[in-house]
Amino acid sequence: MPLTLLVVIMAVVAWVWLRNQPPGQQKPAILKLVSIAGILMAIVLAVTGRLQVLLALLVFLFPLLRRVLPSLLMGRMPGSGEASAKPGNQSHVSSDILNMTLDHDSGTMSGEILKGPMAGRALADLGEGEFIELLQYCRDHDEDSARLLETYLDRRFGDSWRTDDPAGDDSAGESERENSGSGGALTENEALDILGLEAGASRDEIVQAHRRVMQKIHPDRGGSNYLAARVNEAKERLLS
Repeated sequence: MPLTLLVVIMAVVAWVWLRNQPPGQQKPAILKLVSIAGILMAIVLAVTGRLQVLLALLVFLFPLLRRVLPSLLMGRMPGSGEASAKPGNQSHVSSDILNMTLDHDSGTMSGEILKGPMAGRALADLGEGEFIELLQYCRDHDEDSARLLETYLDRRFGDSWRTDDPAGDDSAGESERENSGSGGALTENEALDILGLEAGASRDEIVQAHRRVMQKIHPDRGGSNYLAARVNEAKERLLS
């Protein structure tokens, strides 16, 4: 009975921990839990003198594990239709002033300044005051760049940066609502960069890439209307 109670408690703790993981980290978390459960099971069977039961089970399940384990280690289930979701895939969104990169695996954004007094610098190297200075420069010279930078700031700092924004929350929110679309039509190369695809991608690859990127940047998941609009435009451009 104590062993059963312990198993139930550990299962509940594991379930709560798994629910609190970000969506993009749930598959690796499941793999980690399965590994821990397997190790604990082996220890229990060894202590109780039943290790031969585990060995017999492994022999029985070996053909299935040989098929499933490589896919699990790559972070996807067999038949999921995400063959194009290879580790290292990235989306690139550029404006007149900024070049932003979204990593599909981690969901993190990074950026480089292409134009202006801070040209050549990485966003990760800027201080708080420099972010506000860059944001004001973008608002003065290119609205798309301003919205792109606001997306980066929201993703990295949440809403805390807005307390230092001279324009205030209302102005930024109004800009986001009124200008959720892009400033111009995308070229095919731009659309491919946004979805992290190569030329010649199939329709299924385009649809899967669009779904994958939207899972990372959808407004309901901490993204922005502007970035979501660009991703939707990229899909429409490549499927047209």
